Amino acid sequence: MPPTVVMKAPVAGSIVPQCKEGSTTQALAPDYQRIVALLETELAGDGDGLSVKEMTVRLGLELVPAKIEGVRSKAKRLVERGWLSLLPSGRFMPRASSAPDVVS
Repeated sequence: MPPTVVMKAPVAGSIVPQCKEGSTTQALAPDYQRIVALLETELAGDGDGLSVKEMTVRLGLELVPAKIEGVRSKAKRLVERGWLSLLPSGRFMPRASSAPDVVS
């Protein structure tokens, strides 16, 4: 008998899934959801993106190397999986086709 696959809710330390058509941030672990939501709300209209230090502060984290690098690695992972965009200046932006998830 084949093993049964059980889908679990995302948790900290979980793998970041590829962003596909119709994907919502609900597929991401909470820390990743916060980063995507921050960029989508802060840069909703237009902007030059946010640096990692700016994101760290706006996420309410202490501005120390360990926290900054944690945010940087998560943001880069989100870029690799298509959830965010990275500008040549090193600043992060929401992906071009992203729109904030609406919960009603």
